[in-house]
Amino acid sequence: MIRIWQGDITTLDMDAIVDAANETLLGGGGVDGAIHCAAGPGLLEECRKLGSCPTGEARITRGYDLPARHVIHTVGPVWKGGGSGEDELLASAYHSSLDLAREHGLRSIAFPAISTGIYGFPADRAARIAIRTIRDHDAGLDVTLVAFDAASAETLRKALG
Repeated sequence: MIRIWQGDITTLDMDAIVDAANETLLGGGGVDGAIHCAAGPGLLEECRKLGSCPTGEARITRGYDLPARHVIHTVGPVWKGGGSGEDELLASAYHSSLDLAREHGLRSIAFPAISTGIYGFPADRAARIAIRTIRDHDAGLDVTLVAFDAASAETLRKALG
């Protein structure tokens, strides 16, 4: 099941929310910074112990002060025009996150729009890749795609069909 929800991902009571992280996992701007801020200092401390995360992969931590019990940190690609494997790397970020959720026995997961902020990935293209990857993965999870604003929610709705 895939649903679209507009709002702040840090407020969701789920088994896991996904952090659109950078490779250092030490926080940054956008949703990454918001998740780190809402989770509190324990998240940063655990991320320091994990080390880095390559683009297309994912790591899992506790949720700390978040309503979500876990945070799955994944690194999406920086958009370079589409000829540098960006589509495959973005699909891998979603796939890796879903694999971790399944491996940890999670039932619900919420994703932000990975790579569409400062990484510049075109939102409509990213939405199609996200939905196709989630459907193809068939992890048996309750999946929520989170849009921060109305325009992003509409982009996701169109991609979902």
